[in-house]
Amino acid sequence: TQVLRKSFQRGVALSTGSFLVYEAHKLISGLAEVHASFKVEEVIEQADYLYGSGETEKLYQLLVQHKNSDDAELLWRLARASRDLAQLSSTSAEEKRKLAYEAFEYAKKALEKNESNFAAHKWYGICLSDVGDFEGIKTKIGNAIIIKEHFQRAIELNPKDATTIHLIGIWCYSFADMPWYQRKIAATLFATPPTSTFQEVQYENFFFCFCTADPNFYSKNLLFLGKTYLKLNNKKLALLWLTKAKEYPAHTEEDKQVGSLEVQLYSHR
Repeated sequence: TQVLRKSFQRGVALSTGSFLVYEAHKLISGLAEVHASFKVEEVIEQADYLYGSGETEKLYQLLVQHKNSDDAELLWRLARASRDLAQLSSTSAEEKRKLAYEAFEYAKKALEKNESNFAAHKWYGICLSDVGDFEGIKTKIGNAIIIKEHFQRAIELNPKDATTIHLIGIWCYSFADMPWYQRKIAATLFATPPTSTFQEVQYENFFFCFCTADPNFYSKNLLFLGKTYLKLNNKKLALLWLTKAKEYPAHTEEDKQVGSLEVQLYSHR
């Protein structure tokens, strides 16, 4: 009887100990999940601050530490940061190529993790276009329909996103301004090659203006409005938008590049 009593007591003790260990494990796991959740939010907050401050390199260094994350919000921001780093004049040609492919992989992973994330669609389209720059005009044109589909999906998910609407305008401009030899390549790749006109570009840009009531949000938007009106031989409106682009404060490397190109167009008005 004593042996049985001791065995029973030991069994109860072991069961209680196992239960306590199990409960402790659950508690620790739960706290870890909560901590991880807060950590993601904290990283995103830091990332958005650095992006707004134009701290491209610091932003990339912050986000690349989380490249194995399953969070789409972190991943598309990492894709953007990688691309922005590639755009810097101080980045070597070899590094630009490496970063372009990195950015595409991050954007692709973001889309895989959350197909309902509008920014993942937007940056997938942008990064796919960038990769095409390194793979030749045939690949770039071949990807054009896919790129536009992702931009359109991004707009469906977030109709107020000015950048994506601007990108649709750029897409239309690229096909409206396509040289004859590129049109020939497009004809071999598609049964019905994608086409556009400068009138359509004008519509896309003004659709953007009416939707956001702020065509001045982005230096490149001003530049392309001016370029479109030049193509339409409307010099008065071309001058208006090119002047706005010229006066736009240069906060980023791209703003400086836009300003440089704008000055060339402005001087030949």
